[in-house]
Amino acid sequence: MLDKTAKELLVPGAVILLRTPKGEFTVTYGTTLLGATSPPRADTFFSAASNTKTMTAALIMQLAQESKLSLDDPVSKYVPGVPNGDHITIAELLNMRSGLYNYSNDPEVWGSMDHHPARVWSPAELLAIAFAHPTNFPPGTAYEYNNTNYALLGLTIEKVGGKPLAQAMQDRLFGPLRLQHTLLPAITVNTLPNPYSHGYLYGSASVAMVGTPPYSPQVQAAARAGTLLPKDYTNLNHSFAAAAGGVISTANDLATWIQALVGGRVLNATSQRRWLDSPQPEDPSKPDGQQYGYGVAKLHWGPNTMYFHGGEIPGYNSFMGYDPGNQVTLVVWTNLTVSLDENPTANALMLKVLDQIYVVSPLTPN
Repeated sequence: MLDKTAKELLVPGAVILLRTPKGEFTVTYGTTLLGATSPPRADTFFSAASNTKTMTAALIMQLAQESKLSLDDPVSKYVPGVPNGDHITIAELLNMRSGLYNYSNDPEVWGSMDHHPARVWSPAELLAIAFAHPTNFPPGTAYEYNNTNYALLGLTIEKVGGKPLAQAMQDRLFGPLRLQHTLLPAITVNTLPNPYSHGYLYGSASVAMVGTPPYSPQVQAAARAGTLLPKDYTNLNHSFAAAAGGVISTANDLATWIQALVGGRVLNATSQRRWLDSPQPEDPSKPDGQQYGYGVAKLHWGPNTMYFHGGEIPGYNSFMGYDPGNQVTLVVWTNLTVSLDENPTANALMLKVLDQIYVVSPLTPN
């Protein structure tokens, strides 16, 4: 399935890691570098992108359980100058219901990825861009996935905890869980540790960041014919993502992380219950559809429930999820952000794997 699908999607390399009570299974495809034979592995570094949000949210939950902040606090208590800041709670930042403008939708941000890929962004610069735009809706009235929310949460963690975000993640999350191949690099760093995968994307960074422009029939034909190669975004500086998506990791570590987080090894019992209960429908007209909560998404496959997150950034696409009822952990990553029909490539693989587990097999919940 992986070989066939990866070829259809023109993915250079991919990893699927599946942990079940029956054992651990790792399947890999292709190469970490176009033109070379270097198969990806479960310990290959790549950009985890927005999977970082689960880590940022976990830090906020830990600070709340230590009574160092409240999820009902207004963000203005920790970060000045936020539009509607007196009326946006920490909880609304966590569950993407602030109404703030998403800075990564601004052409200055995604345009720099193509023209100034080594540019170092500070959170203050990114927030200034976000705050220059009108808000999209009153706080708490709608869902909109938004990196601005998590940039604000990162600053809140630093102010309340008194440490840089990278150090807080290491001290509170990566160290205790022995995630030795997971880090939030300094904002001046635009390289990955060895062994790493290069990351690719056809066209402009705007395709990954805002989904436009669509690939023309000519581009699609040239890519499928092999006369047009994807652009290498490996050395893109990820400071524009930081608390929203700056972490570098491996399939092994992400599997350990999502299993520990959903399985209750990161938060105390009270905080864990609140975290697990946080997802709400992204679309109120689809109450049984995908839900988003405090840095985590939730979806049902029949009677089975998986808590998960994804990561999409120029060069890489990934998914990590854990089904506590069946003790199933799944991590998928690819080194091509989107396919020629603009679909996230790891998601396409993830759906096929979960269909295999839940429909073809199928598993029944314990």
